[in-house]
Amino acid sequence: MEDPVEPQPPPATGDAVPGRAPQPLAPAPGSSIYRHRLATRIWHWVTVVTVMILIGSGLTILNAHPHLYWGAYGANFDHAWLHTPRAPSWLTIPAGYNLAIARRWHLLFALVLAFGLLLFMVSSLINKHFQKDLRIRLAELSPAHLWFDLKEHLAFRFHDPNHPGAFNIFQKLSYALTIFVLIPLMILTGLTLSPGMNAAWPWLLDLFGGRQSARSIHFIAASGLVLFIIVHLVLVILAGAWNEVRSMITGRWTVPEDDQ
Repeated sequence: MEDPVEPQPPPATGDAVPGRAPQPLAPAPGSSIYRHRLATRIWHWVTVVTVMILIGSGLTILNAHPHLYWGAYGANFDHAWLHTPRAPSWLTIPAGYNLAIARRWHLLFALVLAFGLLLFMVSSLINKHFQKDLRIRLAELSPAHLWFDLKEHLAFRFHDPNHPGAFNIFQKLSYALTIFVLIPLMILTGLTLSPGMNAAWPWLLDLFGGRQSARSIHFIAASGLVLFIIVHLVLVILAGAWNEVRSMITGRWTVPEDDQ
C-alpha cells in the first residue's frame, strides 16, 4: 500500500474574513501598485485648475459686496449675518478689481466644473470606482472603527498595511461629502444666482429660500471646499508628497516602507 500523500498547505494569503474568499498577501513595501484610474486623474487635475480660478474670481465678486444675508433680499441697510473681509488683490482674479471680467471667468469655469463632475460620475459608475473604492460600508462607521482610524491618523499612519491601496474611512467620507454634497450644492446655488436661470427654473429660488439665502449657502459650500483642499494638501505632505502626487499623474503608487 502506498504511503498516504500529505496534503499541501494552501497558498499564503492575507487574513481570512468569514464569508469572503481569502485575500492575497498585501503588496510588499517598496512595490508599485495601480491606484488611480485615468478618468480619476484627468478629473482631478482639471478640477484643481478649475477650482483655483473659481475661488479667485469668486473672491472678486464677493469683494463687490462682502456681506451675506438670508432670505430673498439683501442690501446695505439689511441685517447681514456675516461681514467678510475684502480679499487682497493677489488672491483675486483678475488681480485688479473688474467685476464684469470676474463674472465671465466664474461662469465659464463653473460650467467646466459642472460638466467635469458629470463626466467623472458617469465614468466612475462605468469603471466601478465608486463601488469598489469609495463605497462606505456600515462596519466602517462603527465607533470602534472610526476611533481606530483616528488614532492611526494621529500617529501619521494613513494606510492599512494589509490593504495599502484601499481608501480609509475618513478619505471615503471626505470624498463623498465633496463629490456628492459640496460641489453639487455650489453648482445649484450658483445657478440660483443667475437671473436667466431664475426665469427658466424658478423653483430654484424656492428650493434655497431666496437669492440671498442661495448666495450664503454658495459661500458656505465654497468655504467647505477650501477647508477640504487645505486638509487634503496637509495630509498629502504628511503621507509623502512625491509619492502621492506621482500616483495622481501616472496612476501608480509605491507602498511606503513604514506601512508594514
